[in-house]
Amino acid sequence: MTSLGAKFINAILRLYTYPYRKKHKSLSRSIKFKNKPYSPPKEYNFEVIQVCGANIEILSPIKPNNRFAIAHFHGGGHTQAMNGTYRKVAERFCKISGCSVFSIDYKTGNELVYPSVHNECFSAYIGLLSERLKSKRIIAVGDSFGANLTLSTCLKLRDRNIPLPNALICISSYIDLAATGNSYKKNCYRDPLYGLTRKLKFEYNEKFIRRITPYCGQTSYYNTLLSPAYAEFQDFPETLIQCGDLETSESDSDTLYEKMLNAGVKVKLTKYNGMWHDFQYLAPFLKESKMAWKEIEQFIDSVMRKNKAAQIQ
Repeated sequence: MTSLGAKFINAILRLYTYPYRKKHKSLSRSIKFKNKPYSPPKEYNFEVIQVCGANIEILSPIKPNNRFAIAHFHGGGHTQAMNGTYRKVAERFCKISGCSVFSIDYKTGNELVYPSVHNECFSAYIGLLSERLKSKRIIAVGDSFGANLTLSTCLKLRDRNIPLPNALICISSYIDLAATGNSYKKNCYRDPLYGLTRKLKFEYNEKFIRRITPYCGQTSYYNTLLSPAYAEFQDFPETLIQCGDLETSESDSDTLYEKMLNAGVKVKLTKYNGMWHDFQYLAPFLKESKMAWKEIEQFIDSVMRKNKAAQIQ
């Protein structure tokens, strides 16, 4: 059952996004997050380094767990840079894991096309492996387009026989850039962020709700590194998938879950009723968001305990 708080925030989001949804505008291209100078909490250390041309923001507890690290691929499409919302997310991952969080602040811009962002993230991750992440157990985290970047990076690692992260967390995955899923119709009016307004008929506006991002450029929408929904996931690590059941891209998470199951991956999919895209990031104070973060914390703790037990044996 959806909480009253979630219903209230849903209504606020609908009002806020209405002008954009009415004119079929992309939220990631239209709404700009404020990017103020960042001051980390007193109990954390913060630094920015350059790895293979990419900025990496490193947030660490004063006494971090040095056996593990979080590799953070933020979302926002190819147009939203690292910002205050994602820095708060990094703080939360630091708190629940006790690990350093390495956030890849990839270059963004409306003019970018595939494979620019994907290549930058892959190169940055490889660079981190040879430097700061060397000998660490890694949990890779991505939300929305960041889940796409996470999975694409892992596909390249696997195909080059480079060790994959020890675990993955994919939140509100945006991994089918052909937008073929049935949830685009199922949730066409339910999604408060990306859905149609009530006066717009799905039959006449389907191409807008199944929007194809210009980032695809001339690359096929079904390219497995651009759209990991069409890839196979043999040899992938344990994975936690979360999404809201109001998302137009809900079926991306379904596809990822089913394909990982078929590939023999240990995977869990949790859907949160009445919730929207990235709800646990955008409204962490809600009951449902607290449940989602608790599940993430338990997943990370389980991965760490299993690794410790394996070392003892």
